[in-house]
Amino acid sequence: MTSNGKLKRVSAAVAATAAVFALGVGGGTAAFGAIEPHDTSCSNNGGHNPGGQQPSCSGGGLTQNTENQNPAGHAPGGHNK
Repeated sequence: MTSNGKLKRVSAAVAATAAVFALGVGGGTAAFGAIEPHDTSCSNNGGHNPGGQQPSCSGGGLTQNTENQNPAGHAPGGHNK
């Protein structure tokens, strides 16, 4: 076998190993971002938004409205109720 053919096989093996490692380590963490509830608005007992209270509620008699968001600030499909 020529050294050129051996070099190609070794290079292909190294590239394949690097690809598997990158997908196994980097891909797993990116797919499972922390989806957490974020305050979006407040509503009073009448269902109206009181002025000056958005997005987090302060004071009594108010209901905090939230939306599930991923780290990019977007609402992922199927996670909002």
